Amino acid sequence: MKEPAGRPGYSLLAILLVAVGIGPLLTYGLSAVSALVITELGISEAQFGLLATVCFGAGAVGNAAFGRFTDKQPDARLLALVFALATLSLLLAAIPGGYVLLLVASGLAGLAQSFPNGVTNRILAERVPEGQRIGWIGIKQSGVQVSQLVASLGFPALAAWIGWHGASGAGAAAAVLLGVVALRVLKAVPLLPKIPIPVGEVPAGGPAPAPPSTRFLIWALAAFGFVNGMGVQATNVYLSLYAVRELDFSLVLGGVAAAAAGAIGVAARVGWGRMMSRGMAAPPLLLLLALLALAGAGVFLAAGATGSALLLWLAVALHGASALGVSVVLMAAVVRSVPSSSMGMATGMVTAGQFGGFTVGPLVMGTLVGSAGGFALGWTAVAGIYLLCVALGLYLVLRRRRRNRRASA
Repeated sequence: MKEPAGRPGYSLLAILLVAVGIGPLLTYGLSAVSALVITELGISEAQFGLLATVCFGAGAVGNAAFGRFTDKQPDARLLALVFALATLSLLLAAIPGGYVLLLVASGLAGLAQSFPNGVTNRILAERVPEGQRIGWIGIKQSGVQVSQLVASLGFPALAAWIGWHGASGAGAAAAVLLGVVALRVLKAVPLLPKIPIPVGEVPAGGPAPAPPSTRFLIWALAAFGFVNGMGVQATNVYLSLYAVRELDFSLVLGGVAAAAAGAIGVAARVGWGRMMSRGMAAPPLLLLLALLALAGAGVFLAAGATGSALLLWLAVALHGASALGVSVVLMAAVVRSVPSSSMGMATGMVTAGQFGGFTVGPLVMGTLVGSAGGFALGWTAVAGIYLLCVALGLYLVLRRRRRNRRASA
């Protein structure tokens, strides 16, 4: 598992991807077998949505609270913490202890997602040559969608054999194995040589605070992540249930629909990451993704109104290509703009914004789906969320153009 001396290779990239993807495994797995979970536990759609709300709420708090903690801890310790929390969450879900225990497991899964973006961004900044970084962000951020793909296919298949509790236990075993491999690979990759800073360039009180433009960028990215995050998890958590209930898909085929979104999301994140690595700015790309996501929400609504499976697959493709690709744009913008010494704090703020949206989306969607308006009202709300993303993206594009005009004047 050793990397070539001084040159990070694909095994490092793989463990970065896995570190980002291991925390969401439980949530995506439960979503893929949501019909079974709801029936076995005797809970409502809103109560099922609360599982995701607790998960992402814990992640939002963790990202906001532990940013400075992340900056002060060594990489190996943070990776070990990520895999340990993910393993524990899956182990608790494997115990047939009822709804409350599943809520606790979901909270731990959320905490497992408090650290991966910060530590993996820092690993990129300190161990990977500059020319590779932005392209690698697209690949490592696709770990979330790889997790969605694996869980959406694996949980229904394993649930048919050993039940959904057994599927969670299998996930825990995989998390332990992957954690051991991740730590071994990280140990083999050295830090890049530090570039000496001439005396007198750093103020006596330490590095200068971030300029206002950078602070604004971080807050703007967090805001966009929050709004987009509402739509992302409102869709992800209820996609399989929608396919099963409204379009008469089987449980396995409903899982395949969610897996397809994940697979397309993997390709999208890699592709958008490559565009960012070629110099494309974040604002126009965020606007494009918001427009595509808005179109996807409209097609989800049309699929239910017409009962068309073809329209559902088109909506899945649009969702995977657009809303699921936003994270890589946000993370690439952070890595471009923030020094590695503050990477955990800045990443934590942006990720906390996303997780705040992840927290609200499933709870609102579950409440709407369980109401008289059903999924039609739910998809209408998702479309409204993405319309707000379009407005935010347009504002950022126009602001960037004004700044560029002033700079060239």
